[in-house]
Amino acid sequence: MTAVTSVPEHAFPSPPEPRLTPAEIIARAKAIAPTLIGRQAETERRTFYAQDTHEEFARAGFYRILVPRRYGGYEFGTDTFLRVAMALARGCPSTGWMYLFGAAHALAVATLFDERAQAELFSSGDFICPATVAPSGTAERTADGWVINGVWSYASGSPYATHFIGHTLVPQADGQPPAPLLFIAPRDQWKRLDDWGQQLGLKGSGSHSVAIDNGRVPDHFTRGFHMSQVTVTEGTPGRALHGNPEYGGGPLSFMLLELGALAVGMAKGALDAYEDLMLTRTTIYPPIVLRVEDPDFQLRYGEATGMISTAEAALLNGIQQWRDTCAEGPEAFTREQEWRLATISREVVRLCWRAVEGELFPTAGSSSVRHGDRIERVWRDMSTLHSHAGYAVVLKSMANRELTKARFNIE
Repeated sequence: MTAVTSVPEHAFPSPPEPRLTPAEIIARAKAIAPTLIGRQAETERRTFYAQDTHEEFARAGFYRILVPRRYGGYEFGTDTFLRVAMALARGCPSTGWMYLFGAAHALAVATLFDERAQAELFSSGDFICPATVAPSGTAERTADGWVINGVWSYASGSPYATHFIGHTLVPQADGQPPAPLLFIAPRDQWKRLDDWGQQLGLKGSGSHSVAIDNGRVPDHFTRGFHMSQVTVTEGTPGRALHGNPEYGGGPLSFMLLELGALAVGMAKGALDAYEDLMLTRTTIYPPIVLRVEDPDFQLRYGEATGMISTAEAALLNGIQQWRDTCAEGPEAFTREQEWRLATISREVVRLCWRAVEGELFPTAGSSSVRHGDRIERVWRDMSTLHSHAGYAVVLKSMANRELTKARFNIE
């Protein structure tokens, strides 16, 4: 474990706005979100959000929320970060997705890497680092690091990224199975492929593939494990270095809570669009009244609102549980607790999907779910979320099995 640094606090750079508060940065996200709605089609065509949007996010401080304060970040924590991502996804699901999966991994880096690596990786203040969990490519040992080759798909957030986190498998001697290697490649060591945008939804999420051709990665930018299998019960380098319990939390459970935040944001966007229809469209059978005055539409709206509000409440409580577990100490963050938190996120996604797919989409009317209409887009984007490995594989099946095994101490 890395010891706490002895460098005096005044030696560290200040963030751009030293007095900025979590409430203010969340308010900025809520103010920006409505401006994203009218640009959704443009974002899908481009396959990622615009340069001026990226620059606005940078000015707002969004890319520094999880970066440690000693490196010029705000260190506002997971609750603030996920509330910002939720707000952005409410305006544009693709933009929220791309932002979240680009900025989220500052937490993993600040948790899992030592002081030397963090000082270099966070040197620019803003930190945008997509990550993929499926091992791919190859890694060849050198005197001071690794030569990496391969292609890693679904690197959401890659268009404006400063780094990339990938996994590969390293052959072992004596017939042992290959060992996982997590690596961080700086931007000058990889290129983004133009291979995104043909999926059903999330067409503007910047989830392109990353290709590395003889990329050089120093040894201190690697760890000999898979990010989803890290055990933090004995402490982490980041917890010791920063003195912040949130840099000692379980990376797996936080990654899975991220999907819940995106689902809530998307569903709230669909509900916003449905409200507009309630206030502007009429019923098609007598008595002809505004939908907001019709008992059937009132019922549908109330049902969806209840589900989405419950999902949001569960998500926020899950985030608080994650933070409380961090505060209890390293030993509290057991595998059982990690998987229990994951199942909360699964139910959040399920509730949001039931609200959109079961209540809002089918009653919005065929004229309101044409290609490019807001509810239609949310339906496509949430459908695509269901194909994400984190939900389709981990949350829907693996989480149940692993929680039960951890609870009853079954190998």
